[in-house]
Amino acid sequence: MMAQNPDLRVALVQTDLHWQDKTANLAMLEEKIWALKNSCDLIVLPEMFATGFSMESALLAEPMNLQVHKWMKQLAAQTGSVITGTVIISEGGNYYNRLLWVEPVGTTQHYDKRHLFRMANEDASFASGTELPIFSLKGWKICPQICYDLRFPVWARNHWNSGNAAYDLLFYVASWPAARISAWDTLLPARAIENLSYCLGVNRVGIDGNQIAYTGHSAAYDFKGERLVDLGEKDQIQVVSLSRSSLEEYRSKFPAWKDADNFTLLE
Repeated sequence: MMAQNPDLRVALVQTDLHWQDKTANLAMLEEKIWALKNSCDLIVLPEMFATGFSMESALLAEPMNLQVHKWMKQLAAQTGSVITGTVIISEGGNYYNRLLWVEPVGTTQHYDKRHLFRMANEDASFASGTELPIFSLKGWKICPQICYDLRFPVWARNHWNSGNAAYDLLFYVASWPAARISAWDTLLPARAIENLSYCLGVNRVGIDGNQIAYTGHSAAYDFKGERLVDLGEKDQIQVVSLSRSSLEEYRSKFPAWKDADNFTLLE
């Protein structure tokens, strides 16, 4: 039976960031978000949107429910949209690259980045997450991922129970450098195809404090790997509408999930 859940409108926020300056970034992003005029269900910000991709975890970290988290709560309440992106969070003596999923009613869920980018010493500055939550919005099941996670398909593998998928939308927030953007462009549609799911990625643009260049290429793909929206290399926001009926129809006609290999992650 075809699901009756409504379509989902998602805003992809591709932007340059002020290096290690929370106040400037929050002010800039607030202006951009208000320009959306309450036209979407979900607003997706880049990885470490408040600071840039910095390894200065001790300097920049904050506990939950402080400056950045409170800002997200306020904007979610005012816009009526879920707001998500990653923040440097301190908890239990550790630092996490933590994705916050903040709902208009104030409820917050989170996902701590599993795969830490050792080539930038992220593994020396942050603790790795161990749990992968599935969020819910308007009847959609949504799986969060962060940047380097994109290279590890097992972590994002969709699972099926009696024909029901674990998730319907897979999304990545990132600080993915221009030097390796071809991998980003290749792997995002691959994740959509192999998981019979929508997949979107939100990357930043500009040059950070380490002189690393980012060229964006934020995009959304449907369950066949076809590009729905492409932000190119511009500092911009685009809203994409995801059709639930199209997703369910394709899964019904092309149930490749029935032939998937079963496995269990050991750690």
